[in-house]
Amino acid sequence: MSLASAPPVRARAVLPGFRLTFGTTLLYLTVIVLIPIIALVIEGAGIGPARLWDIVSAPRTRAALRITITAAAVATVINAVYGLLMAWVLVRYRFPGRGLLDALMDIPFALPTAVAGLSLTALYSANGWFGAVLAPMGIQVVYTLGGIILAMSFTSIPFVVRAVQPVLEKLDPALEEAASSLGASGWTTFRRVIFPAIMPAWLGGVTTSFARSLGEFGAVVFIAGNLPFKTEIASLLAYIRLEEYDYEGAAAVALVLMVLALVLLFLSNLVQIRAARYGAVTA
Repeated sequence: MSLASAPPVRARAVLPGFRLTFGTTLLYLTVIVLIPIIALVIEGAGIGPARLWDIVSAPRTRAALRITITAAAVATVINAVYGLLMAWVLVRYRFPGRGLLDALMDIPFALPTAVAGLSLTALYSANGWFGAVLAPMGIQVVYTLGGIILAMSFTSIPFVVRAVQPVLEKLDPALEEAASSLGASGWTTFRRVIFPAIMPAWLGGVTTSFARSLGEFGAVVFIAGNLPFKTEIASLLAYIRLEEYDYEGAAAVALVLMVLALVLLFLSNLVQIRAARYGAVTA
């Protein structure tokens, strides 16, 4: 038998068969993710549309949602720019301490959010390292919307960096060399060649960052001051409702946050798919 007519050798799978691995992952996903989401939806549906609207439209709830969405949006814009810049520096440049800087990007993942909140509060309070410098200039961070934005930015910045970094590392340098040989400037090369290639990953990181900021609790609680109508976020309001044994109120606020996050992730996936298809067509 010739080599051309020989049957193809099938690669041996490292893990067991498809049914076992798929069933295991599906079971884990169901227990860890789907069941809590379904339970929250059922709890929210049991409230009834009229009661649900009364809770969501209450002045304190609307204020908490407005503060949460506003702070999360601003923090996401900051992370979108800074995260892309940080990923670019880590991938494109070699300098002393680069490995340490790369490792520091994962600290918000490993650090308990309550510890992060306490640290930020100590730094930016009136007698803190940074607060003592800002206070004479009339800038207050602790117990303000700025403090909430700072805490959300701290906890969600790694999502953008870690989403963009591997795509930049795998980007073919020949594309940039070709653009440069055709007379494109550095900015034109980035805008027309590099950014379209990394945009799906960048959008995914930005969306995940926003969703993470919407549900942030530990880091914000200490630096926000939790003043109703001023610095009270939605996740804290849900916690307060639980302490008051108002399970309907807590479920309603949590349901709104979950719906916002799911809609945002769904829209982001659509945008990423369209961007990937556009990149494949233009390539």
